[in-house]
Amino acid sequence: MSTKPVVVGVAGGSGSGKTTVIQRILERVGWDRIAYLPHDAYYKDTAHLPPGERIHLNWDHPNALDNALLITHIQRLVAGRPVDVPVYDFANYVRSGQVRRVLPSPVVLVEGILVFADEALRALMDIKIYVETDADIRFIRRLQRDMNERGRSVQSVIEQYVSTVRPMHLQFVEPSKRYADIIIPEGGYNEVALAMVIGRLETLLDSGNLAD
Repeated sequence: MSTKPVVVGVAGGSGSGKTTVIQRILERVGWDRIAYLPHDAYYKDTAHLPPGERIHLNWDHPNALDNALLITHIQRLVAGRPVDVPVYDFANYVRSGQVRRVLPSPVVLVEGILVFADEALRALMDIKIYVETDADIRFIRRLQRDMNERGRSVQSVIEQYVSTVRPMHLQFVEPSKRYADIIIPEGGYNEVALAMVIGRLETLLDSGNLAD
């Protein structure tokens, strides 16, 4: 690529609608023009721990994530080189051993609840978007996702939410909102805000005037 890619960060609480925002951006801007890096893929591997211990780890603390690897991958993509993103097994709390090849693209899209909590990670981002949604809606969405997609029970989701998700949101996620350039209330349902973000990205791509 002749111009430096633009790195976009999308943060917000668990269940805030980040995935919907990402999907809308990918659909409108084009999958072929975006390298997508979900922070969830960079959880540290806990295969060395017994299964009974893994479930009690604090998965909502920044220390649970391998930010060093994510930063390396962003830098490689910006330099025009492909990366192999880990595929995480959320049912067993381990890296699956598989990878997803991501090719360099004009836009690098980084998404996760804690992507603004790390200063070194923030420093790589040209545009920072925070998705904000009421806590009750976020909890319901997380409950549905963890039961349907990650094989969790209702009780385990509630226990995790009370013990780590909510406290870590208040300690790390919510405060990171102050670093955002754009705040989108109601996530993917905010058509006006999404149109502005997508329009800005399309303008940058069409003009070739990305992150100089």
